[in-house]
Amino acid sequence: LMFLVSHLKNICDFCNMKKWIHAARLRTLPLSISGIVLGSLLAAADKHFDYMIFALAMLTTVLFQILSNFANDYGDGVKGTDTHRTGEKRAVASGEISAQTMKNAIKFLTILSAISATSLLALAFLPHHIYWFLIFITMGIGAIWAAIYYTVGPRAYGYRALGDLFVFMFFGLLAVIGTYSLFYPVIDAKLLLPAAAIGLLSTAVLNLNNMRDIPQDKRAGKITIAVKLGLFYAKFYHAFLLFVPFILSFIYVILLKHLNGYKFLFLALLIPAVWQMLRISNVQEYADLDAELKKTALLTLAFALLLGIGVLLA
Repeated sequence: LMFLVSHLKNICDFCNMKKWIHAARLRTLPLSISGIVLGSLLAAADKHFDYMIFALAMLTTVLFQILSNFANDYGDGVKGTDTHRTGEKRAVASGEISAQTMKNAIKFLTILSAISATSLLALAFLPHHIYWFLIFITMGIGAIWAAIYYTVGPRAYGYRALGDLFVFMFFGLLAVIGTYSLFYPVIDAKLLLPAAAIGLLSTAVLNLNNMRDIPQDKRAGKITIAVKLGLFYAKFYHAFLLFVPFILSFIYVILLKHLNGYKFLFLALLIPAVWQMLRISNVQEYADLDAELKKTALLTLAFALLLGIGVLLA
């Protein structure tokens, strides 16, 4: 009885699904699957596709993203970074979920992510590509580490202006090229172009988040690229992240054989990209940037879909 009473808070936390859905931050999921979608479509265009690999890749990515969101919530919560945050409140900082319960959830998601990732890699590479399996296992461990230690621990890399680099690598380069390799274990140098495009757009979402949080991050001692640049110059950085992907993808399409109009479908997204940049350039209040986060994540997913479908239809 005493054990149940002492753990009643944790038990109640686990039972309240609404809190966990909020902490999972479902609006970040379109961004997390963008690289998987593009890599899969490009593989399908080259006649390499497997529905089971695609399904497991999507599941693994979603689990990694939720793990990252839980770890971010926990890390910023225990450090006090989210105490006076702009935008939606965080579960640990607001007291909706205790720090210990969130820590237990992180452990549980780590195990689920590892099982899903191992199953995916075994299906994709075993028994014929053992070296690819071992390489991807190493990258999977790195992905779990990156998901957790963005804000967790005394040397969290998200507090040392390294978040942008890790997002570019894991959401862009590894997501697109790695997904393509799951279907067909080769490295095509041309894939660096669309992979970098998705990586930059994904980094644009993080940059928006960091621009919004400049005041609170400064108070908490959290150093981000946006904090280093300040709001004015961070907007120029955002323009770079938003528009260079169109240039990279245009070059990629030109390098492909059999050019036709379908391959340039992604250029239609220049219109919403320009409109968003105009809105951001006129923003004076940090809180007003919060509304652009979801739009940028959806823009990234739309970019992946249009570029991938255009190549597939060509």
